[in-house]
Amino acid sequence: MEKSVRGSNKMIIGIVLAVLTFWLFAQSMVNIIPAIQADLGISLGTLNIAISLTSLFSGMFIVAAGGISDKAGRKRLTYLGLVLSIIGSLCLVLAQNATLLITGRIIQGISAACIMPSTIALVKANFEGEDRQRALSYWSFGSWGGAGCCALIGGAIATYMGWRWIFVLSIVISLVAMYLLKDTPESKAEQSNTSKFNFTGLFIFIIIMLALNLVVTRGHEFGWTSPLTVALMNVIIIGSAIFFMVEIKKSNKFIEFSLFKTKAYTGAVTSNFLQNAIAGTVVVANTYVQVARGFTAFQTGLLTIGNLVAVLVMIRVGEKMLQKVGARKPMIAASIITPLGISLTALTFLPDLAYVITVFIGFMFSGIGLGLYATPSTDTAVVNIPENKVGVASGIYKMSSSLGFSFGIAISTAVYGAIVATGNTELAASAGIMVNLAFAIPSLIFIMLTISDNEGKKVLDLSSTTLKKSI
Repeated sequence: MEKSVRGSNKMIIGIVLAVLTFWLFAQSMVNIIPAIQADLGISLGTLNIAISLTSLFSGMFIVAAGGISDKAGRKRLTYLGLVLSIIGSLCLVLAQNATLLITGRIIQGISAACIMPSTIALVKANFEGEDRQRALSYWSFGSWGGAGCCALIGGAIATYMGWRWIFVLSIVISLVAMYLLKDTPESKAEQSNTSKFNFTGLFIFIIIMLALNLVVTRGHEFGWTSPLTVALMNVIIIGSAIFFMVEIKKSNKFIEFSLFKTKAYTGAVTSNFLQNAIAGTVVVANTYVQVARGFTAFQTGLLTIGNLVAVLVMIRVGEKMLQKVGARKPMIAASIITPLGISLTALTFLPDLAYVITVFIGFMFSGIGLGLYATPSTDTAVVNIPENKVGVASGIYKMSSSLGFSFGIAISTAVYGAIVATGNTELAASAGIMVNLAFAIPSLIFIMLTISDNEGKKVLDLSSTTLKKSI
């Protein structure tokens, strides 16, 4: 049946700006670590935790937010996310110590948890066929493109205005997004049951994720065989077992495991986690060129111009490839190109000029890969999902993004921090960056095993057939 409401360009712009509040502004922290450290006098370890906490809290709450958006309304959750983004940014603007900084980062994570799945669901509810794929491309501009912009724009603001102005601008963008989305009709899913939210599953999941994050980020400091680390590992193992036992018996599951019966959805979610983990290793490269090579935050951002341009161009190329050859080929190409590009930034033995050129090319190639991956992956994750579960499905998909990015940062910076303590900065950066290969290989394998050539293409053909029949 034809939808009575069609999406508009105004709605798309509002959605893109909403997504940018997280990926452009909240994630600008990855490029301004030295500036914040100098201003607030916070240790590198604490800053790394503050950076990863946003993605971690986004990942922990995003599934719950996706389910709530289906019931309470996708527009309402988007607005809640934007309000939280304003509050989180205000905490960072006013921060004088680690407490307010970490609080603001946690709030920004919960903000992203509300915005990401609800905006994808708004796209699904208001666009069809090629229009949906075009809208998802623009959504990807905000998400993957915003991540590409964060180093350049955040670095420029931090260098010439001060890092706090990044979050002042974030507040302004949030307000503009709210204005552009004010005429967007509310979208809810028809609910066949009135079961209560699964707070037990959410609580257990949060405990597991916090324990896992502490082991990854602080295990070296605690000592890998210390009683605290061993206790945290037991919490992870036992908690995971309890989580699965509880979830199997629940009718209102926190994570809707039935979605993973769709092989393509499983491939999109798993590869999305791994691709974002690869992207998280860029934090080490950005830190290294500032600490060891003397770059300013803005100069570091200039190195990513090729990445930004490549992402923005290749997102539309990925969309067109999706329509012509399906999702499999562009996703496979992306899983090869992205890690190879990032690996070039690990050649820290090169002299300054050669290294700068190599890093620029590496970032550009990683942008090509991420751009190719974005739309085919997102479309594959939502296109075959029932309307009443699209918020939950989007939440799980975006949870994989946030957790992947969080653990990519945590693991790569943990490797970097452990080796840099020995005084060998070049080796530390190289090792921290090359961690991305541990994520890249399984990503390629999952895509090859789960994504078919017909994904995306077959849906477009079906939409065209339906349109012809209606005419």
